[in-house]
Amino acid sequence: MSPVFFYALKNFRLFSGMKKLFFPLFIICLLTSCSISQKISKEARATIFKDNNLSTAHTGVAIYDPATSKMIFEYQSDKYFTPASNTKLASCYVAMKYLGDSITGIQYQVLDESTVAIKGMGDPTMMHPDFKNQPVLKFLSGFRNVEIEQSGFSSFMGNGWSWDDYEYSYAAPRSAFPMYGDYVTIKWDNNRVSATPSWFNQSTTLSGNIKNGVSVSRPWDSNTFIVSDGKSKSAEIPFIPDDNTVAALWSDTLKKTVSLTTRKVQGSNFVHTQPLDNMLAIMMHRSDNFFAEQSLLMVSNKILGTMNTRQVIQKIISTDFADMPQRPRWSDGSGLSSYNLFSPQDFIFILRKMKDEFGLERMKVILPTGGTGTLSSLYHADAGKIFAKTGTISGVVSLSGYLITEKNKLLLFSVLVNNHNVAAQDIRKAVEKFLHGIRTKL
Repeated sequence: MSPVFFYALKNFRLFSGMKKLFFPLFIICLLTSCSISQKISKEARATIFKDNNLSTAHTGVAIYDPATSKMIFEYQSDKYFTPASNTKLASCYVAMKYLGDSITGIQYQVLDESTVAIKGMGDPTMMHPDFKNQPVLKFLSGFRNVEIEQSGFSSFMGNGWSWDDYEYSYAAPRSAFPMYGDYVTIKWDNNRVSATPSWFNQSTTLSGNIKNGVSVSRPWDSNTFIVSDGKSKSAEIPFIPDDNTVAALWSDTLKKTVSLTTRKVQGSNFVHTQPLDNMLAIMMHRSDNFFAEQSLLMVSNKILGTMNTRQVIQKIISTDFADMPQRPRWSDGSGLSSYNLFSPQDFIFILRKMKDEFGLERMKVILPTGGTGTLSSLYHADAGKIFAKTGTISGVVSLSGYLITEKNKLLLFSVLVNNHNVAAQDIRKAVEKFLHGIRTKL
């Protein structure tokens, strides 16, 4: 029997008046809570703690019952872990709180009947292939001349990102005025190499004969793309989204004069682009690093008036996350940074705020369930019953979200695994077995 039970029984004589009514209810609640915790503990011993792949790893688990506002199972839940893309839960929360129902694409000021000055607002959907409807493009088509306010933004890479990731599309650079996802697509088709956006054709060079497909590289500090023979029919590689490149891309896209200006765009005229949740659903289902980084920049612009990831993180930690159980070391929006440190309790805190402030039904749409998104190869038996964010970098596997049991009980969970030295899929399978066991037995 639980020590808590004996303590309650020993001190029960302090109750009077309604003790005959209260005692059975108290004991039932106490034993039920103990029973649930014992079942989860048994499941943990039979799955994740018994799994050889996890025996040398560092693991933290937190499972929370919102009906009782109690943590019903914990293991190293107050310890810090590198969370990988579970960091996107923090970015998603602040985006949902501060960005409204739709994304702001540009701020604009009409200078005369033929000229408009615009300012980028960090919108990652601008000319992005996932979004066919482009309101800013339609708006700008109505002017003969377009001026873009210089941003001076240069913090393209996140704090703690691996320097050699710059050539990979999953590390597309952050920018004040993103276009085309800030990456170039190089295709090999009909014995011809072509770039999208087409403006980059002029800076794409061939190295040797292209026979089977393409492999693309570029220097760290240049938008020059070198194409050599490879195995893929297409390749995606980030470009440097400095102000001059953005202006040139808009000129090429609009087929009209687009110039940079030091003029500050005045007034409160904005063009809104996409429903926020449409972007967030892609961000969380695909674990899109670029969307996550830009979300944090857009929040920074909204509440601080400047795009500064470090400053907005400090602001959020001191306000919205001031009551977080363990103060996190939060370094970027996506989780690419190895500097990030959160605890399982921290993610329970964020999941609670999301559920309480935005509603579970909205979160069910934004987060992937079994068989979809980053859970496409997992949790098929739990589809519609688990909604969670994955996270994976070298040596790290994480999963945090919502679980609905067979008895329709909602649980919030966070499982963080660090320093494993096996295939990530083996860790995911062990966590899946653990959570499936909880869902079917509670």
